[in-house]
Amino acid sequence: MDLPVEKWKSYVKQKWTLLDPALEERLCSALSLRDYFLLVLSLFQPDDGEYLHRLAANYCVKKDPRMALLYKAEGTERFRKKEYQMAVMLYSKALSHAEVSTPERAVCYANRSAALFHLDQFEVCLEDIGRALAEGYPRRLRPKALLRKAECLLSLGRSREAAEVLCSLESEMSADQSPTADGHQGLLGKLRQLKAKVCQGKSFVRQPTVPSGAQEALEPWEENNRIPCASAAVSLRVSPDRGRHLAAARDIPPGEVLVREEAFVSVLRPGESFLLHGGGAETAMSEPLDNEDLHCHRCLRRLLASIPCRGCSYAKYCSQTCAQLAWENYHWRECSLGGLLLTLGVFCHVAFRAVLVASSAEIHTLVGESHGENSGEANAAKGSASKEQDLASVPGCDADGRYHSSYQAVFSLLSHTEKQSPEFLFLCSLSVAALCKRLGEPGLAAPVWGKSPPERQEGATPAEAPPELKILGEAMLKHMLQLRCNAQAVTTLRQSGSGDKLVASSEQVRLAVALFPVVSLLNHSCDPNTSVTFSRTTAEVRALQPIAKGQEILHCYGPHKCRVGAAERHKELLAQYFFSCQCQACLRELGSSPEKGVSKYSVFRCPICQAPLQGEGMLRCSHEACKVMIPEADLQVELWGLQQLTKTALEILETRQPDQSLKLLLKCRSETQRLLCPEHLMVGEMEDHLAQAYAALGKWQEAAGHLRSSIQFVEAHYGPSSIEVGQELFKLAQVLFNGCAVPEALNAVQKAEKILSVHLGPQSSQVEELRVMKACLQDSLGAYSASGRSWSP
Repeated sequence: MDLPVEKWKSYVKQKWTLLDPALEERLCSALSLRDYFLLVLSLFQPDDGEYLHRLAANYCVKKDPRMALLYKAEGTERFRKKEYQMAVMLYSKALSHAEVSTPERAVCYANRSAALFHLDQFEVCLEDIGRALAEGYPRRLRPKALLRKAECLLSLGRSREAAEVLCSLESEMSADQSPTADGHQGLLGKLRQLKAKVCQGKSFVRQPTVPSGAQEALEPWEENNRIPCASAAVSLRVSPDRGRHLAAARDIPPGEVLVREEAFVSVLRPGESFLLHGGGAETAMSEPLDNEDLHCHRCLRRLLASIPCRGCSYAKYCSQTCAQLAWENYHWRECSLGGLLLTLGVFCHVAFRAVLVASSAEIHTLVGESHGENSGEANAAKGSASKEQDLASVPGCDADGRYHSSYQAVFSLLSHTEKQSPEFLFLCSLSVAALCKRLGEPGLAAPVWGKSPPERQEGATPAEAPPELKILGEAMLKHMLQLRCNAQAVTTLRQSGSGDKLVASSEQVRLAVALFPVVSLLNHSCDPNTSVTFSRTTAEVRALQPIAKGQEILHCYGPHKCRVGAAERHKELLAQYFFSCQCQACLRELGSSPEKGVSKYSVFRCPICQAPLQGEGMLRCSHEACKVMIPEADLQVELWGLQQLTKTALEILETRQPDQSLKLLLKCRSETQRLLCPEHLMVGEMEDHLAQAYAALGKWQEAAGHLRSSIQFVEAHYGPSSIEVGQELFKLAQVLFNGCAVPEALNAVQKAEKILSVHLGPQSSQVEELRVMKACLQDSLGAYSASGRSWSP
């Protein structure tokens, strides 16, 4: 998904194997990034472009009126079933395919407004009614829309505006030539009712539902005068062995915000089903909603009623403001390239968006300077500037020694070109070359630089790319290579299932890929002292534990000591980040037991003696007396079947059949315990699923028991103070609260609040909810104490 689609990767791999040995040797030599890109650009043939064009056709993002009709019809069906949230999403998908300023588009807006009204989203409903009327909503249907508008205004307490709408509507209906029609009379009756309420001063004033993803208030902090998006508690250091890094400028307590950085650039990751099946009519209706439908393509906010791009069916936004800003900054160029960018992968898309956001002059300057220095990456990794007056010489800093979240800082990030595998470097280069060739086609080159296309240089052949595209391509290739080590996977907790559960059920999903040049300064530790969380396109780094003055601020790049053994961690970090970890956790673990295996946990257990199975390919029992050998592939097939059965059980739970779901989940747990080692995370996940089923049945004590078992697994895999443990404790608090187990609930609330406050901050919505529960529980305990009674559930 981050890299190009599999068919393009296979095509490029075959092209690599067919290269002339002398040419392959030249590509494997120590060429500069510029020379390498220009050589690969010259190798890109028309056949390559034609094949890529055929692949991109599978991800067509053009508007399709036929799809608009299909989605609208399905949305209307869901509306009839009172599934208003799903109706809103389907009408939104219909809008993304409807042509601008057409009656069909106007009807979709009006239909969506009706669903929004039933969800008590009155402000958004009013916006959709306005759009419907502006887009040419049929005159015969206007009265229904205007009556809905008046109801919204009354619900919001805006009686005077409602009276004006009703007065205008009454005039329109009086001029109607068919006042005897049944529908007309019904509308007149509704109008009279609303007018009566206005006259009586009866506004409904219903409290609108707050859409998920509302921005939380930011905690105040003292800004760093050298790193504007960092706290004054941190300082930028440079050393020969650690490179550029952040250190504590004073003692830092747990939970303190150290960095709050807006992404320089981010790109939403498309859902797996979209990439597998494309956007064709034959599969689109059956596919679940995913990232591209659920989040704003600019700010990543959870969508309620999306604003579609006017040119393509893919990009969707949370507001007209986001749509306009995206268009002005980058989407004007990306819109017609949507299928190609989806084919080339998110990394290529991020690289392209980065150069679109940056100014042409800045790109030319930085690329030119990199040619002059010829070793910008080496300069970024060496030196010993630790004093503020020396920071102006640090790569990425401006002349005043300030390190902004800027294109200059992005350009200074290491790409490790010399450490990339030849095949990977060739894949990235050919992908960028393909994009540059597309940009160089007639009618497409002009907008990249301005109103006029670049003049072709004398002596340049028609197939040769203009100099500006060569510079752009070199910069994009650098960024694509940087992303392998510097990309941040923006994650979010997405509520799973319906939103009316008494106990929250959520999963962490990868939402986008982004570049945060300040967060990228953090070095890795398998036992980090910080936690990184995301709020839309903002990354927030908080201290997980006390950090002494002068101590380095460290972040985990993925392999954590609680989840992966040291040998496997070293293997993963060396493969992706090109360094051998020397953190204290690794030194302690390898020093005490160098013989530790590749994995911290075994996966499968022996069907005879239940001991862990070991090896690869053909697994054998770890118990010396047992001679069992089983093909790993057979067990993987069995595991896949078990995962599908579990998925079915959870789907049944969503259809409000908890009894049937519970029976199936109990069977799944039995099979899980038979097949997998006790330490396997899926064993713990099964406890969480059972807790959901028992909670749905109102069996709170049973649900709490399974959640406590789940917490033990999560602690073992993620650590006792991890955000994952905090989320499980949050669920336990909800279960015990609903089960009126007051002392136990209060204990769970306090534990969850302590952990989540450190990771998410004291003003996060989950911490606020925990405080409300705590106050209620404390009132209950106080009432019992005052009456002289002891608590008993």
